[in-house]
Amino acid sequence: MTSVVGTVERSRIWSHPVLGLHAVVDAAGAVRLGAPDQDWARLVPLVEVTATGHGRMWSGERFIETAIGDRLTYRDHETVRDGSVDRTTIRLTDPVTGLLAQVTLEAGVDAGFLRARVRLVNEGAEPLRLESVTTLTLGGITSSVAESPVAEDGLDGLTLHWADNDWLAECRWRQAELRDEVVQLSRFAHGREGRGCFERYSQGSWSTGRHLPVAALTDREGNAWLWQIESSAGWRFETGEREGAAYIALFGPDDAHHQWHQLLAHGEEFNTVPAVLVRTETGGLDAAFGTLTDYRRGIRRDHPDHRALPVIYNDYMNTLNGDPTTERLLPLIEAAATAGAEVFVIDAGWYDDDAQGWWDSVGAWEPAPNRFPGGIQEVLDAITKRGMTPGLWLEPEVVGVRSPLAQTLPPEAFFRRGGLRVTEHGRHHLDLRHPAARAHLDEVVDRLVGEWGVGYLKFDYNINIGPGTENGTESAGAGLLGHHRAHLDWMAGLLDRHPQLVLENCGSGGLRMDYAQLAVAQLQSTSDQQDPLRYPPITAAAATAATPEQAAVWAYPQPDQTLDEIAFTLTGPLLGRIHLSGFLNLMNDEQFDLVRSAVSVYKEVRGEIGTAHPFWPLGLPGWEDGWIAHGLRGADATYVMAWRRESGDGTGGTFTVPHLRGAHVQAGVLYPASADAGAEWDAAEGQLTVSLPRANTAVLLRLSGG
Repeated sequence: MTSVVGTVERSRIWSHPVLGLHAVVDAAGAVRLGAPDQDWARLVPLVEVTATGHGRMWSGERFIETAIGDRLTYRDHETVRDGSVDRTTIRLTDPVTGLLAQVTLEAGVDAGFLRARVRLVNEGAEPLRLESVTTLTLGGITSSVAESPVAEDGLDGLTLHWADNDWLAECRWRQAELRDEVVQLSRFAHGREGRGCFERYSQGSWSTGRHLPVAALTDREGNAWLWQIESSAGWRFETGEREGAAYIALFGPDDAHHQWHQLLAHGEEFNTVPAVLVRTETGGLDAAFGTLTDYRRGIRRDHPDHRALPVIYNDYMNTLNGDPTTERLLPLIEAAATAGAEVFVIDAGWYDDDAQGWWDSVGAWEPAPNRFPGGIQEVLDAITKRGMTPGLWLEPEVVGVRSPLAQTLPPEAFFRRGGLRVTEHGRHHLDLRHPAARAHLDEVVDRLVGEWGVGYLKFDYNINIGPGTENGTESAGAGLLGHHRAHLDWMAGLLDRHPQLVLENCGSGGLRMDYAQLAVAQLQSTSDQQDPLRYPPITAAAATAATPEQAAVWAYPQPDQTLDEIAFTLTGPLLGRIHLSGFLNLMNDEQFDLVRSAVSVYKEVRGEIGTAHPFWPLGLPGWEDGWIAHGLRGADATYVMAWRRESGDGTGGTFTVPHLRGAHVQAGVLYPASADAGAEWDAAEGQLTVSLPRANTAVLLRLSGG
């Protein structure tokens, strides 16, 4: 389709009605992505690239308005259908450098998502040193308020949402009016916007050590633009103002933030990390995260665990804390099985009984004889005999400085910078591109799984190794990206050889909680948070970072807790994945019945979790909120979980469940019966009023009959 806007002829080369987006080429060959009939000046080149000697045309903090991006012109495109996904490839070339940019756009035929990645090939005669590349850019974003005839500001009505992340404090969502984060300047006086933007980015090898690679813009009418970057190495996003409208630009690693650059000789190529944009016109963030949840389910590796959702007991949290022995484990195994657990994981410490501690001696992954006088197989067999799958903790990417492997593996098998081996918190870091590193870990896992009968591996990652590794002349950021791609390939190879093996992704809790990892791993540890009163905001927001059936939440009831305290910690994971812990073997009958009841309720509802969509009746939680809620919208029922913490005012909370407005609904308490909770449904308003008469209590409700 060809149209004429002003005096410039433009043609659509790609469109998606559900998304309301089009890729348009102008008479000069420039390609932009945006809504139909957009002001061309508001849009952003389809690909933005900085390279040494080819920077930006407007210097500042933004990595748009690049010289190469401005020069890239349309060569050709093609579209193929793969099942329910249309895959369009658009090729652009730079006449100055000879750089080819091959942009792949994948869109669900009837779904509101767009996934992008870019392949750069140097077709020129001279080497090109890349410093930043966008995976996806989109301009021309305005709210319906800003589009009104009386609006003076194109950013009016747009709200920005992002998530801060930290150890023990994951998924802390924040919001602000976009105009409060992007300073309004006088375009009349200065001729253009400022040099700044709102940006978030990763630092080092914890991809979510500072922020989630997920953020959104919304407006007051229910429109949402939600994005996700899929990288276990560097990533960055920026949003700001361009010609009176908002834009977003999504990146993998770059030179300024991640010490990444990539030298492309003639014929060499580089592939960006993928990113996805979700676009919804009604329902705001809840609707957008529902679409993103479906998208995440579609890109991950298929595995029976996503449907079975077995109950997992892990001996670590608030229990053995990395100090397992046969004597301590056998009573826990018996109690966990009686409670209904289906997997039993022996966490850290099983491989070392050194008086100096195991932290800086890990790497060989052999059982510690003093911990298991009859051999670790005695314990693994006890787990199996009680009908549970045995699991073990590993931190595969690290080797302790006191481990013999630190001397026997070749130097090239480790992260190095400036020719020196990197050491962080008593550990070295393996580079899984090296065959010796990969062969070592293959031998370890094949022994644990093939010989010992282990069916579950918790892969932890407890150091931030910094910007990466320099292998020869490569940059540190390029080395980190190369390692992580090899790491994902190694994990996929394990699952190819052992299809029933379950892999849990843990990075000191949720510090590597990204969909490069979660497209391969089956579960995600959401936190190492040990205070049950601090866990609810993490639990409630976990579905923003992972699908509910992949989001593992700790429940650590203890015999010295009250019944309310036991029920409080057990309620949290009932709409996700249970990581049960605690000294269950020391509980009295009344306490233990609360545990068994929670597990029984979970097994009743888990069949719906893997297809349900998350929503937040009170909005995304704040860290100090007194009342917190989240829910799942299933095919047969809607589930709402509510917490009342000590700081909450009053005994009741009113929650909005808009998709049930007007329906006759029965609200029933699923767990716990001991909370004395009550619930009333107002069909006309679509509101649920929940009463919890005591502070620091929680309840899971089922809404059915709508």
